[in-house]
Amino acid sequence: MTTRLRDDADFRRYWQARALSITGSMVTAVALPVLVYRLTGSPFLTSLVTALEAAPYLLTGLFAGALADRWDRRRVMVAADLVNAVVIGSIPLAHLLGILSVAHVLVAGFVVQAVYTFFDGANFGALPVLVGRAQVAQANAAVWTASSLIELFVPPLAGMALAVLSPATLLTLDALSFVASAMAIRGIVRAMSEQRTGRPPLRARVVFADIAEGVRYLAGHAGVRTMTMVGTLQSFAGGGFVALMVVWSDRVLEVGTSGLRFGLVFGAWGIGGLIAAIALPRLVRRMPAAAITLYALPVSAVLSIITPLMPTWPLAAMALLVWGSAYMLVIVNAVSYRQQVTPEHLLGRVNTAGRMLSWGVGWTLGSIVAGAVSGQLGVRPAMVLMGAFGFVAVGVAWTSPLRRIAAAHDPLHA
Repeated sequence: MTTRLRDDADFRRYWQARALSITGSMVTAVALPVLVYRLTGSPFLTSLVTALEAAPYLLTGLFAGALADRWDRRRVMVAADLVNAVVIGSIPLAHLLGILSVAHVLVAGFVVQAVYTFFDGANFGALPVLVGRAQVAQANAAVWTASSLIELFVPPLAGMALAVLSPATLLTLDALSFVASAMAIRGIVRAMSEQRTGRPPLRARVVFADIAEGVRYLAGHAGVRTMTMVGTLQSFAGGGFVALMVVWSDRVLEVGTSGLRFGLVFGAWGIGGLIAAIALPRLVRRMPAAAITLYALPVSAVLSIITPLMPTWPLAAMALLVWGSAYMLVIVNAVSYRQQVTPEHLLGRVNTAGRMLSWGVGWTLGSIVAGAVSGQLGVRPAMVLMGAFGFVAVGVAWTSPLRRIAAAHDPLHA
């Protein structure tokens, strides 16, 4: 008999760890670009903060996934949290000492995300082992629901806090959240890795062979491959938009870089994510994962164009809410699908490879291109141009094997 997730003490610890970490990360998502924007006034350097969220996946993602499949996942997650507590904590400390620089902020942002790739690789494999594959979509929905609720409340609070506190000081909350997350994960009793036997010793050649095995699975599985492709294109559009959100809020919507209105604009995305998280478990019971992607993508593409054209901040926030619903539905659906269909010993490698392509390549390039284009066209035209790439994702999806997979009504076979 399957234990309900709410009655599973270990899952509750896992959920608490993720909620604590996400809370701190949401504070940083608001405070870090504001910090760079206030220090420099540069749209390009501000957009670079968003690029640095995903760029480490290009350098460490594949290695992190391969190593996480070999190492004890719990230890990897705890160690990554503690290292990141120190790295992000260095920013408020440097600010207190009067030695904080833009270079320090950007380097710290990069290092935190590089270390997080190891947490991410371990986390992808840990959840299916912890709860069982049959409950992966439900478990992900529970985490994403918490994430979306946090995104609903934390950005407005962070926006108001920025009116009285330095964004550097506010980052202390993220450092503390990493420590709290590490303690919660350390308290999980049940295994989050299956026992490995008969594997060759860890050498560079073996690691590269492990990486190649994961990439071959991703490339050979039609469903995983296509969802990764459309995820890359959607992330290119989304990364370009988010990279300019602080500048857009200040220069176009005229709500500044702090206060309630600024926070509400950022928080609207969280409401959309909450809707997606609540809807996903119900949707997967009615249709295959491929169909969810096919139907959510066009909605996301249309809203990516409409949102930056909104003339007032309340209308912009409403558009962000609807766009966030469709955008996050594509994301969490793809993650759950990969976790369901990928063999356990490949979970870290396949998922970090997928994240490297969709998040690392798409989000990073979209952020950089948006920052560069905004200097030539202006903020709003640049955001519209970036959003148009969402329609490329729609074209790829609807001419891909996803249509055949959806018609077969079997989410576990491609």
